[in-house]
Amino acid sequence: MPDPSLILPIIAALVIAGGVVGFLAGLFGVGGGAISVPVFYEVFGLLGQAPETAMPLAVGTSLAVIVPTSLNSARGHYLRGAVDLDILRLWALPLLLGVSLGAVVAAVASPSVFQIVFVAVAALNAAKLLSGGAGWRLADTLPSRAVLRAHGAIIGFLSALMGIGGGALSTLVLTLHGVAIHRAVATSSGVGVLIAVPGTIGYMIAGWGTPGLPADATGFVSWLAFALVLPASLVTTRLGVRLAHRLGRRTLETTFGLFLLVMSARFLWEIVAGG
Repeated sequence: MPDPSLILPIIAALVIAGGVVGFLAGLFGVGGGAISVPVFYEVFGLLGQAPETAMPLAVGTSLAVIVPTSLNSARGHYLRGAVDLDILRLWALPLLLGVSLGAVVAAVASPSVFQIVFVAVAALNAAKLLSGGAGWRLADTLPSRAVLRAHGAIIGFLSALMGIGGGALSTLVLTLHGVAIHRAVATSSGVGVLIAVPGTIGYMIAGWGTPGLPADATGFVSWLAFALVLPASLVTTRLGVRLAHRLGRRTLETTFGLFLLVMSARFLWEIVAGG
């Protein structure tokens, strides 16, 4: 049992994390897993979970939260006519396959491997955004449908490993092929839904029957943590969507780039400290 004096701070931390996750989902089209996973990990540790169950529980619960927040974000962007549904339809199956493979690999691979991947991809994306994109374009149009499907599978694979909604990865792919930042962010919010639904189910199945999990959990998904985080995230998602469409292109690119740099630094610190 946790120290009773920690209960209110834990609840407050979860509510605040929910607000931050929702705002980021609306503003940048990301699921917010880079925020929620470490928060959940610390909370579950304080509640007495061993590290070997606290981490998958944090990732699974993060993916569960990403489902409604990304759905809410995608709806807001869709109502403003910014979501590319053709890309989402094309990516639906590859994302599912990538997420499924990622869930399997995550069970046997070292977490530091995927943290390094996140740092590399996020830092690359940040450099592109902060530089204004000059010279950072592979093409002025999207690649063939086969290549796009391959991109979708890779995005799903990496996202499942790290418990993120894939928004940073899909935004990078789309902007490298000439898609405007506002449209890329809006479409990426839909990617979060396509990744988080199968990812959540996969972590529920993977944790089924694992001893020592919280009584409220289904596999590696804690519904109590989910319920505490969700209300604030749904409220702030709308604020993020509204702000995203008010910001100019360079302002949105710069803000997103700085966000990715901060997330890269956090993962890099974990790698160095863990080493």
